[in-house]
Amino acid sequence: MTEIRFGVVGTGYMGKAHALALKSVATVFDTPLRPVCEMVCATTQEGAAEKARAFGYNRWAADWRQLVDDPNVDAVSIASPQWTHRDIALAAFERGKPVFCEKPLGESLDDSRAMVEAAAKAGLANMVGFNYIRTPASQLARDVIAAGEIGRIINVQAEHSEDFLAGEMTPADWRTEHLSAGTMGDLAPHIINAVLRLVGPIASLVADIATMFPERPGPDGAVAVNNDDQANMLVRFENGAMGSLTASRVATGRKMGYAYAITGTKGAVRFDQEDQNALWLYDAAAPKGRQGFTKILTGPDHPDYLPFLQGPGHGTGYNEQITIEMRDFLKAIATGEAVWPTFRDGHEVNRVVEAARLSHGQARWVKMDELA
Repeated sequence: MTEIRFGVVGTGYMGKAHALALKSVATVFDTPLRPVCEMVCATTQEGAAEKARAFGYNRWAADWRQLVDDPNVDAVSIASPQWTHRDIALAAFERGKPVFCEKPLGESLDDSRAMVEAAAKAGLANMVGFNYIRTPASQLARDVIAAGEIGRIINVQAEHSEDFLAGEMTPADWRTEHLSAGTMGDLAPHIINAVLRLVGPIASLVADIATMFPERPGPDGAVAVNNDDQANMLVRFENGAMGSLTASRVATGRKMGYAYAITGTKGAVRFDQEDQNALWLYDAAAPKGRQGFTKILTGPDHPDYLPFLQGPGHGTGYNEQITIEMRDFLKAIATGEAVWPTFRDGHEVNRVVEAARLSHGQARWVKMDELA
């Protein structure tokens, strides 16, 4: 057993999730590397001290530079907003520390490109946090597709829709300020990552992006919304499949609408994160009168389920997804071998986001090879 001391930048929603994963991953997966929650960074000394106590860290800081520079921090986990990712990651690599970074990899395509180059130059483990694709059900979907069970993929319909900003009276907050905090920087990367993983590279796309509520209530009256609420994309994959991708943060009634339906020549799969412990599978070879989607409840025979629990259908949850990610990151550190999704995979998502923005701005189809 070898301890590895983690420094985590960020104490919000994802910062807490990282702490939970670091505390549990060695117990769940019996990893050779055993994480230690060494230091956590928030924006104030008081806040950092409180979160260190609550999350179980040995020490705290109010400046990420102090955390990255600390000789007793062996690896860095970035759970802060996307406009901070580049500087933190580059500094960590310069100091010889592996980096796990929440999605999207960079605030811009230039950011993610620089982070990929820095990771390659450093030769250190690097991963991006696309947690939803790690559910046992979505891992099963990938296995089914890769094995050719549903034949050649011909159509993809996928979305990531939520309603946390639904309604014109929902107040403005940090999510409405930065361009990269809009739906194209927040929700769209998850579903783009999903189809890249399940179906393969995108060859071209056309996109329509909109801000449905240009103003929202603020503390002193109406304030302008500086980013997008929803987007639609038509895509062509390199393997010839057609697809449509949707992302929205104003989809009234949708709480975790990360969903996809993938159709092949021999069958199809369907998945919805609001029922994340089930995959629906259609077998076109079934006898007439017996054809229809079959609901498969995840269980010990499916990827990364058994380490958490033994009962089929009992179900894994959100924090288990983060724990699986941390297991993979520890493996990358221990073996020196890249584990998906690396920074380069994160950059591919950023490329699709940038292509969508370019398509919307110029009202045309964009080929992915137009962007580096």
